[in-house]
Amino acid sequence: MKNLKGRAVFAQSGGPTAVINASIAGGLIEALKQDAITDVLCSLHGIKGVLTEDFVDIGKEDEAELLALKNTPASAFGSVRYKLKDFNVDDTDYKRVLEVFKKYDVKYFFYNGGNDSMDTCDKISRFMEKEGYPINVIGIPKTIDNDLVGTDHCPGYGSAAKYIATTLAETRLDAVIYESPLVIVLEIMGRNAGWLTASAALSSLTGYDADLIYLPEVPFSIEKFKKDVKAVVDKNRVCVVAVSEGVKTAEGKYVGEDASATDVFGHSALGGVCGVLKSAVKSMGIKCKAIELNILQRCAAHCGSLTDIEESFESGRQAVLHAVNGETDKMIAFKRASGKDYKIECVGLDLNSIANAEKMIPLNWITADGVGLTQEFIDYALPLIQGEPNARKENGLPSYAKLKMIPFKL
Repeated sequence: MKNLKGRAVFAQSGGPTAVINASIAGGLIEALKQDAITDVLCSLHGIKGVLTEDFVDIGKEDEAELLALKNTPASAFGSVRYKLKDFNVDDTDYKRVLEVFKKYDVKYFFYNGGNDSMDTCDKISRFMEKEGYPINVIGIPKTIDNDLVGTDHCPGYGSAAKYIATTLAETRLDAVIYESPLVIVLEIMGRNAGWLTASAALSSLTGYDADLIYLPEVPFSIEKFKKDVKAVVDKNRVCVVAVSEGVKTAEGKYVGEDASATDVFGHSALGGVCGVLKSAVKSMGIKCKAIELNILQRCAAHCGSLTDIEESFESGRQAVLHAVNGETDKMIAFKRASGKDYKIECVGLDLNSIANAEKMIPLNWITADGVGLTQEFIDYALPLIQGEPNARKENGLPSYAKLKMIPFKL
């Protein structure tokens, strides 16, 4: 919708990344420059903060600290996992959001998150349209899982991939120092899409790589796993395994699933597949260590990709530019140019084509034996991990953004 003038609200949602703050920083700094935006607010803890009118005034922040967000991990304005019901079933939350938007004269809403967040963004956009309320709603993507459809890659993936490849290489260097056989299993995030686990293949460029890589896209068998491990140990003494938390059997059962626990979106709890595999290896009489990388994958800003940081910042900036130019119900996506040189442009994609969909690794990027990645994957992922962050430091340690977080009052 064109020619809107009013306040802008930004919010973050879902699991953070090393660069989600870079995305929101790009949006906040650009929004402060726009004549069409009268005030820039951040909702604390995602959509929950809108429901409770818990806003901070970005106009009171120092620009130097907003820029420092580029190298500050986690979600500076808090996050949330809150599922909005279909408004045709229960519109209570939507009516409250509309009430708040009217009260604060909000004409621009930006939601920074992954799959479920884009679903929330889409629902709010469609409800506001149904009610005839003039507002432009734009999704700012993030997810280390790299599984949002329509975009070449997702902000956050490059930094997480760089951390995983680095950690795997360093782990292998440590693993080979002793004479006795050893298996190390690294469990990496990824429920249904194996992009993160696949990034372990990048460690091959250091000369210290994974022997076996198991992705959710390929059915997993404990018996095949044991045979694979034995073959590597018999040949090389040491076997380093990268496995996705979401590997499934041919019957579709998650190997590391805790069926007794689910989140608000109905996702079963995962984690523990490395323990299952450790037990399998020990049953073969081989020493095994299991490492669950867990949240380190998403908060390791010290190992961030400069490419990822700058692209994330630009995605937030472009979200604002698209919105003030009249676009709504879109998510900012990266389109990679064809040719040898790496280059991307930001485009707006319809939210309803993205929400609740997942992008998987192409099967032809997985080796025929199911335990490795092809050169096509390396060529795809390598540009995303380039460059070193130029983060400010104090006393030899990172100096993260120090925000005032002053509540916004009408």
